[in-house]
Amino acid sequence: MRNADAQADDRWSPRDWHQAATRALAALGEQWATGTGRDRVLLVSCLRQGLLLARDFRLGLGWLAEAAWGYVSDSVWEPLAPPTRTDSASTLETAADALVELLSALARRQHEHRERTADRLAAVAATGLLPADLHEMAVYYLAKAQRDLGRTEDSRLGMQRVIAGGGPLAPAAKRGLAHLSRLVGDFPTAIEAARTLGWEGRHHRVRAEVWWVQGEMARAAAAYQAGRIEAEQHSIAGEAATAQSMRALALAFLDPDETDDELEFAEQLLSGVNIRASRINAQIAALVRDAGRHADWEDRAAHLRTEISIAGLSSVETTLELAACFHHAARNAHNELAAAIARLRHLTQSGNYAYYVDLAHFMAGLALDVPSAARWLDGEQATRIRWRALVTGRREYLRNAR
Repeated sequence: MRNADAQADDRWSPRDWHQAATRALAALGEQWATGTGRDRVLLVSCLRQGLLLARDFRLGLGWLAEAAWGYVSDSVWEPLAPPTRTDSASTLETAADALVELLSALARRQHEHRERTADRLAAVAATGLLPADLHEMAVYYLAKAQRDLGRTEDSRLGMQRVIAGGGPLAPAAKRGLAHLSRLVGDFPTAIEAARTLGWEGRHHRVRAEVWWVQGEMARAAAAYQAGRIEAEQHSIAGEAATAQSMRALALAFLDPDETDDELEFAEQLLSGVNIRASRINAQIAALVRDAGRHADWEDRAAHLRTEISIAGLSSVETTLELAACFHHAARNAHNELAAAIARLRHLTQSGNYAYYVDLAHFMAGLALDVPSAARWLDGEQATRIRWRALVTGRREYLRNAR
């Protein structure tokens, strides 16, 4: 295996470029020839340029890395189907193989189970065939997939490697570490990290994701809105849609009536991107908005559980079960609440999101079975009072709506 850093100035043979073009263009399917999207133009022009210049072995790969960054950033297009070739590391024999597999895995990550995405990216990273920037891309998105699968320590190590490299994804990896702190309930560390992230590290969203867990829904919604506005200013459609989906979720706990407009706006933004987790979060927001009412609530939740399972998004699954706890607490349905808490406890037994079990107890006014391991921003009691107030507020809303 060749070291990625040593390959920064490697030269590709005409055969390599021919293989890359053939495989990637096949993956594009019929859409590439007629499409006008920025992403497909970047990929196709990148491969065509490589074919034309392959004979000039003095050409480095800097332009290729640049084009690939543009392809991945805020992608709004997906191929019709994944490549038909196998994905095992043994088939990745050249730099062209590794490039095609990397771009294919990233393009398909919203359609495939996270386990499959992680396997494909791990195979690419293990080859050491790509130049440093592209190798970093594989490591970063592998770490993200590992986080979604609950592999916290593997994800942490990957993020740290990207930060140490100081490349284009270092700010995003710093945000990734802040998210990992939040996963284990270390909220002061996560909120402190947000101070250093800036726009590139999505500082507003990191703060918001800490605040909503504290039951500070209005504060979280304001931070999500600030993040969405900043994303729109930078023309990052995917981030704008993600921030708006989470704003709708925060407000759904607080004000069902206001949530309708926020969800409609989220759907508008999501229609232009393909971000599976954000789309599911918007559906969870709709469930939280309807908590305590609607006869089909359980059916909708069951359907969403199936979709989440297919996607392999364990982190989103815990949010759905927390929403179920809110629904049952608002209805004062003790047996159903106990079953939802049991599911939540099972999902968080690794330690990630274990504080969601605490939140479920706070909602229902129940004592904790074991002391909370979370480091709440302003103490456990204040957090308990806020979450309990959200439930009592919803009950009042339901009474007035009759």
